[in-house]
Amino acid sequence: MATRQMLPLPACLFAAVLSFAPLLAAQQAPPVPAAARTLLLPRRIVSGERATLAVLDANGRLTPGVAVTFSNGDRVKTDETGRALFVAPLDPGIIFGSIGGRPGRVSTVILTPAEAAGTSLEISDVPRVASFTDRFEILGKGFCGDADSNKVTIAGRPALVLASSPASLIVLPSDDLSPGSAAVAVTCAQHKAPEFSVAFVELALKADSSPLKRGEHRTLSVLIHGTTEKATLEARNLAPEIAALSGGNSAQRQSSGGEQNVAQFEVVGQKSGNFLISIRLVPSLTHPQ
Repeated sequence: MATRQMLPLPACLFAAVLSFAPLLAAQQAPPVPAAARTLLLPRRIVSGERATLAVLDANGRLTPGVAVTFSNGDRVKTDETGRALFVAPLDPGIIFGSIGGRPGRVSTVILTPAEAAGTSLEISDVPRVASFTDRFEILGKGFCGDADSNKVTIAGRPALVLASSPASLIVLPSDDLSPGSAAVAVTCAQHKAPEFSVAFVELALKADSSPLKRGEHRTLSVLIHGTTEKATLEARNLAPEIAALSGGNSAQRQSSGGEQNVAQFEVVGQKSGNFLISIRLVPSLTHPQ
């Protein structure tokens, strides 16, 4: 597993990438369960079938030993890889999962076996544009519920399946991709889906990194390299006591498109100090090309 670092600035943190680190590396201890921040559930799971979830810390590292509770009372704990294999409840509908001791919950839809039935591996929805340093989703039929039984390659390079079910995958690209269109291939057991293309982009921050002062307005510009199409970015304010993010603690902006493809966010200082903003691409799903 490769190590990825977020881009730190002296006065602000631009978390446009998903930080990912080896859990078993001797030189780096894995995150402790108390560091868990993000629960990744497949968007769709299938009644009575196996699925895999994942838990990340604030830096995007897979986090072992984290208890996850479902709204029906089921509980699982992530293993040494920061993921957990579980069996979907039998009753179709919506179910919620949450990290023990953390606010918020994540929903997933339980499909009936008939809704997810298929004789081959079929892909129905993929991102039109994705960040090559962040996770993205693939929807369809015939995937493996055990994440490691799925094999995904991007431009011939192996990607990591973070979470999975027979109807959904959450995938993290390898760390050596370049911006631009790339072919994605998916297999599960002996089944292989036709390859499809995704435009993988790089997000780059252009902003003043000096400490923010009370009452100061500052613009954060995010440049998108790898596509001229308009894309949606989401910013999350991780330190609202230092800065207010225009549009609320979570705000979305559409980029301009074109050769200078840029999206802008504005912050206002609440008091002097270092502010923390996380910005990531919001993928829009479409039929595979």
